[in-house]
Amino acid sequence: MNGLDETDVSILHHLQEDGRLTNAKLSTRLSLSETPCWRRLKRLESEGFINSYQANLDRRKLGFGVLAFVQLSCTHHDEESTRAFEQIITNSENVLSCHNTTGESDFMLQVVAKDLDDYSVFVEKVLRKLPGISAIRSNISLREVKASNRLPLLG
Repeated sequence: MNGLDETDVSILHHLQEDGRLTNAKLSTRLSLSETPCWRRLKRLESEGFINSYQANLDRRKLGFGVLAFVQLSCTHHDEESTRAFEQIITNSENVLSCHNTTGESDFMLQVVAKDLDDYSVFVEKVLRKLPGISAIRSNISLREVKASNRLPLLG
């Protein structure tokens, strides 16, 4: 797996499960002394296998009751329009993810909002003002069955 050995994969697995693991606890779980464990961890970070560390927050407890999947179709695909579009989307805190996709739409967004009124304001003030957008299709999540950003590493 991209030049990673079993110990590297195990480090990634443990940190996906608990990003707050100390080097001492991680090295104990791996049956590895602390210094080699720390060196491996720093190498995984410097080589970009680990991008960052963050807490996973509960969107509902924070008041974001709406999760929407939004498909956007574009009329303009030139570099300048795309750059302007991406800058606006990147700066929007409501947008959790944005993907340039194949199929009927050009982009797929994952968006959170406090409620449907808040989502409506987001559509009016952000999405409808995007350069070169010809269609906006929203699907509102009724129930979240699974949400994870953990990658399959073992097994």
